[in-house]
Amino acid sequence: MFSKKDGLFSLVLGEMVAWLMLPILKNLKSSALADNLLVYFWLWPAFLPLIVLAGLFMANLIGRKIKLVWQIGKFGAVGVLNTLVDWGVLNLLIFLTSVASGYLYPVFKAISFVVALLNSYVWNKFWTFDRQEQQQKVGREFLQFTIISLIGFAVNVGTATLIVNVLGRPAGVSANLWANAGALAGSILGMTWNFLGYKLVVFKNK
Repeated sequence: MFSKKDGLFSLVLGEMVAWLMLPILKNLKSSALADNLLVYFWLWPAFLPLIVLAGLFMANLIGRKIKLVWQIGKFGAVGVLNTLVDWGVLNLLIFLTSVASGYLYPVFKAISFVVALLNSYVWNKFWTFDRQEQQQKVGREFLQFTIISLIGFAVNVGTATLIVNVLGRPAGVSANLWANAGALAGSILGMTWNFLGYKLVVFKNK
């Protein structure tokens, strides 16, 4: 059933997504799309949480028939949030320092990755896979989580690189479109690996 906890977490997740978009759009303010989105930004914190809530409520309804759908729905929502945490922290650091390249950039990216990893661990542990009662030591569990996540990252990048650089672009397909097709395939395989790894290894039922 869709519990009060699920409803609260859906709203919090939606609110976080809304506000994490702000530093990203601020850094892209020279973009016409970013400028247009910023004009209506005041609507996002009010409506985006409701959209997330409605989407996850529908996933829960379907999940009553196919249980895995509900868990995948939560995992996908957390994945979107986690991506924006990564980008949001990175862009916030760039915005605060006005540094977007050089030796500080990998430092900023490392910070944003670690923050996103911690965010992903907390949301997946306590909501997606609901393992707050798990007795396994947190240090070992987090190490497993980190290893699975890093392998998932390698699967993501490796798949995209294989498709774009090794398989090659089909005739009639633009380079930009093929690059995004590779990225999409990498994301799908990477997220599939992460979901199965978290479910069957890190947060498996005891």
